[in-house]
Amino acid sequence: MLMAVQTGLRLSEITWAKREDVVLATGAHVRIIGKGRKERCTPLAKPTVAVLSAWLREAKKDDGRVLFPNAKGERLSVHGVQYMLNKHSTSAARVCPLLKGKRVTVNLLRHTMAMELLQAGVDRAVIALWLGHESVETTQIYLEATLAMKEQALARTSPPHGTPGRYRPGDQLLSFLNNL
Repeated sequence: MLMAVQTGLRLSEITWAKREDVVLATGAHVRIIGKGRKERCTPLAKPTVAVLSAWLREAKKDDGRVLFPNAKGERLSVHGVQYMLNKHSTSAARVCPLLKGKRVTVNLLRHTMAMELLQAGVDRAVIALWLGHESVETTQIYLEATLAMKEQALARTSPPHGTPGRYRPGDQLLSFLNNL
């Protein structure tokens, strides 16, 4: 799950990944064959490298090629990945009640990565390359602005013939909005 959220890889890219696709030395990255048989190289953050290093040291359950094998040593299925996501998101919901009732998918983790890059100020064209999209328009699906980003944009504007500042809604309006 950490690799999914940190790299923004597609479900098929994660399940088809092989141990040899991961480089953990200087310039750590994962090289995968993605959608359209296109090769893509995605950098790995230090925490992800640490987790993958520990994972790769574990006993091999198969011929040693599959990066994330199932209990039988075969490639993980879509259902196997979703089972693990459900199991861990249910566990996480005990600590973070906002997760209760939310459906967590690999695509949601991919979306999360795209939003983190956007919020860090990364150019949309770079995000498109990161996600393996042919065009920036495809990436737009993942890049819905967050409320905080919208508030920042609003703070930079001023009403016509007005003074710059932040709008302070009244208690009645806040109560109405909270009850929506």
